[in-house]
Amino acid sequence: MRWGVPVAAVAVVAGAIGAGPVIAAVQGDPVLPERTAGQLLADALKAAESGPRPMSGTVLQTASLGVPGLPQVSGMGGTSPATLLTGSHELKVWYGGETKFRLALPGRMSETDLIVNGDQAWLWESDSSTATRIKGSVKTEDAPDHPEALPTATTPQQIAEEVLRQADADTAVGVSSSEKVAGRDAYQLTLAPKDASSLVKEVKLALDGETFVPLRVQVYAKSAAEPAFEVGFTSVSFTPPAAENFTFTPPAGATVKEQSLDELAKDAKAGMEARQEENAELADGMRTVGKGWTTVAVIPFSEEDLKAQTQGQGQGQGQGQDGQEARPGETTALADALLESAAPVSGPWGSGKVIRTKLVSALLTDDGRLLVGAVTPEKLVEVAGR
Repeated sequence: MRWGVPVAAVAVVAGAIGAGPVIAAVQGDPVLPERTAGQLLADALKAAESGPRPMSGTVLQTASLGVPGLPQVSGMGGTSPATLLTGSHELKVWYGGETKFRLALPGRMSETDLIVNGDQAWLWESDSSTATRIKGSVKTEDAPDHPEALPTATTPQQIAEEVLRQADADTAVGVSSSEKVAGRDAYQLTLAPKDASSLVKEVKLALDGETFVPLRVQVYAKSAAEPAFEVGFTSVSFTPPAAENFTFTPPAGATVKEQSLDELAKDAKAGMEARQEENAELADGMRTVGKGWTTVAVIPFSEEDLKAQTQGQGQGQGQGQDGQEARPGETTALADALLESAAPVSGPWGSGKVIRTKLVSALLTDDGRLLVGAVTPEKLVEVAGR
């Protein structure tokens, strides 16, 4: 919550429409004061510490990871597991204060809205014409904080210097002040790995030239002109949104339900605890090889484990947002398609199957290991022998 709604939106957007990069047209070269990478990071941290400012905008996330052989499946609410690997997702956001915000997730023929205005909160799902009134006020101070995740440095400038110091050994850092993003002048911080075995060519972070709010993140794969993954604002305004954006009245004929915030929190907590248990099981026995851009995770995992997990996820989906029964076979079909597209590899350590996307490679060995990293398949084969 310390980073605020704009940063959260840039980080986690999902939904599905179209394809293509989120690059606003440049209308003249921006004129911004020169800043070093350290100064830019410090400015961004200061802006985050001061809290989110009123704003509104549209965020688009685009993924084109080049995953071979993906099946066409519908998934929940018209969004399949495959759309997380290829396709685009749009989110509209309005932020007027700690208890006044709205998120809208457009679909092809529908829209899902969360509207919070003081002690009034509504979830509107147009595909099922259902309006859920959430009882209880939403308070940002109720969100957990994790100061232990921050570096030991305390001031923004110290944190920026520490980040750059850690990155310097294996990262080339560059700064540009001639970007135009969502119609706003922006600085662009570029981070590129020095190790040739990384599949990442560079990561570009655009910061608003006035507010230093992150406007766009782009991840480029090697030998690619367009980003393999991108999330950013296509339009943004840092002025208070109009009051009508935070009002909602269920339309005539809609199904109206009520659910308490405590019930929602309880359900969310149960789901989070279940995921934590699953992650703990995977992490048990996991090790990493290498560091930085070329880190490879080695996890005890077999082809049977993969099929069992996808079957379990499909069976637990229940009903989708469109009211139709989710099909357990869809996630299994996705796993089968990935395995069928995998290329056989072997070495002194044994044999296995490897899948390469633009940004990530995965090697599933016959002796029950899963190696994953943003590295070339050759690097995974090398690590498998260690």
